[in-house]
Amino acid sequence: MKILMLDQLAGEKEEYFLAPEKLIDGNPKQTVWMQYTDPTSKFFVGIWHSDKGKWKISYTEEETCQILGGESIITDHEGNSTTVKAGDSFVIARGFVGTWEVVSPTKKNFVIYEA
Repeated sequence: MKILMLDQLAGEKEEYFLAPEKLIDGNPKQTVWMQYTDPTSKFFVGIWHSDKGKWKISYTEEETCQILGGESIITDHEGNSTTVKAGDSFVIARGFVGTWEVVSPTKKNFVIYEA
């Protein structure tokens, strides 16, 4: 067993666009750098970046995030909004349904557990 220093794990860069049925506003390019995946492929660590836009989200996973830059608004299915910006850390629980709106290009560290 070893300790993995995340700042030394660049991760492979993957750029993508969301499926059209998820889009609400814009068509933001998103980029992910996956820094670690466990042998079961249920636990992930990486960096994510998105251009401006808004889309539907539905979480089947647990996710911890730390915003590195930019600003986003996360809104649940009842209309309750949370604005997140650089320095904010938070958890999105499995079962969360709502929208993610990137107000200014946003970059985050993430840790995901998919049960």
